Amino acid sequence: MSPLNFRKLQDKHVLVIGGTSGIGRAVSEGALAAGAKATVSSSSQARVDSAVSELRSVYPDGQITGVAVDLAQAATLEADLDRLFTSAAAANGTVNHVVFTAADSLSLGGLDSVTVELVSKAAHMRMVVPVVLAKVAARHLPRERQSSLTLTSGSVADKPAKGWAVIAYMGGGLVSLTRALAVDLAPVRVNVVQPGFVDTPLWKMSEEEKRATIAAVEKKLLTAHFGEAADVAEAYLWLLKDNNATGTVAKTDAGFLLT
Repeated sequence: MSPLNFRKLQDKHVLVIGGTSGIGRAVSEGALAAGAKATVSSSSQARVDSAVSELRSVYPDGQITGVAVDLAQAATLEADLDRLFTSAAAANGTVNHVVFTAADSLSLGGLDSVTVELVSKAAHMRMVVPVVLAKVAARHLPRERQSSLTLTSGSVADKPAKGWAVIAYMGGGLVSLTRALAVDLAPVRVNVVQPGFVDTPLWKMSEEEKRATIAAVEKKLLTAHFGEAADVAEAYLWLLKDNNATGTVAKTDAGFLLT
């Protein structure tokens, strides 16, 4: 009997959009540690160059490249995503897995302060880009169950806080989109990760405010510990490797949904 293959990412090419910091950076490093080739992408060439340099210092034998692409431009979004895949493939070979963790900082408040402009701005990265990404990925990913697209939502979809109605709506929409895309892109697998509170650069506050926020949140978590990107990245790596998982919502929230 042949031995089971648990090195499913060996020599596979993982494209991480939003891979220069936070959760995406951790996914990129996890993929490299598992023997994969990695392409990291963000809107900033400087951040891409820095991330690639740092990853190469840790994984000197790894195949690592970076491509800067600005996904904020609606008029050129599809062409920009197509260029991203083409550039990644030219550097590292056919893309096998795509992970989307890119996000911008939230600027929405409660319903009393919501405007059409603010909703549209928040929706671009959270609702528009994932749909167009799926369209483009379908043209580039090998049509087999060993290929995957993994999106990112959040625990707010299941447990919204006061003032987060619009973001909860978008997070829930990503879950429904994932299930629909799993049908549309089959046999390519499509899944979504729902992180809870995670310490990433998206927390735009002073260090003192951040420490106070983390301390307050940890009192409510079953693990009594704020989420770390390296832990949450494991949910993505599972979905990349499990060829039997599609249309799946992976929750990693320190028990937040049970409190």
